[in-house]
Amino acid sequence: MAEQTMNRPNIRQIREACRTCSLSDLCLPVALETEDVDALDGIVERRKPLARGDVLYRSGRPFGAIYAVRTGALKSMTISEDGEEQITAFHLPGELLGLDAISFGEHPSTASALETTSICEIPFEELETLSADIPGLNRQLLRIMSKEIFNEQEMLHALARRTAEQRLAILLTSLSDRFARRGLSSIRFRLPMSRHELSNYLGLAPETTSRLFRRFVDNGWITADGREISLIDFDALKAVTGGGASAMEKNAGLTKHS
Repeated sequence: MAEQTMNRPNIRQIREACRTCSLSDLCLPVALETEDVDALDGIVERRKPLARGDVLYRSGRPFGAIYAVRTGALKSMTISEDGEEQITAFHLPGELLGLDAISFGEHPSTASALETTSICEIPFEELETLSADIPGLNRQLLRIMSKEIFNEQEMLHALARRTAEQRLAILLTSLSDRFARRGLSSIRFRLPMSRHELSNYLGLAPETTSRLFRRFVDNGWITADGREISLIDFDALKAVTGGGASAMEKNAGLTKHS
């Protein structure tokens, strides 16, 4: 926080900055008094932005804080003994990460930036202490943590035992919903992850992912210019996420697995 004291934002700026961030759920809805907002802001550390590839925390390191993404995006991943990376989650603006370390006191995964990323670091012990003094803050904190963990589990469950086509459609519609919740466009957005990272997360071969993107474009469901995506027919994408092999996959001769 030392770097912030020279130019500390006022309460209006704090509230505006938190409007599209998950921290807004900690202060705005519970109608904190001015001094309580000051107290909450006082424990939040705005860290120096991470560059692409910078590591926020590593697997096995002690847990001390949770993090909120202000801008940019990160990925969570596990790394096998032979150095193979498996991406387990993507974290977008306004979302929390580091929650999976609370139970055992150490991080079970590694988190690194997908692009230039600004984060807020919230020391967990200080947050617990503060929540004891501010009515409603502890319950709000637990609600947020439960929601974030539930969303990640729901995503992993949705991708399990699905066809390649369904996995990509699920990811695109999920990203659309997540951007919309933060007040951003739900039909035009930039993928923060590379196609290789996307394929890793979906459990598909990169070639399969590339074919699927081309098929989605050919069917008029999306347009894709590099990482810039526009969802042209959201209803069609939603229909694809249902069970069973689709007509497109049958006609295209795409395999159900990579």
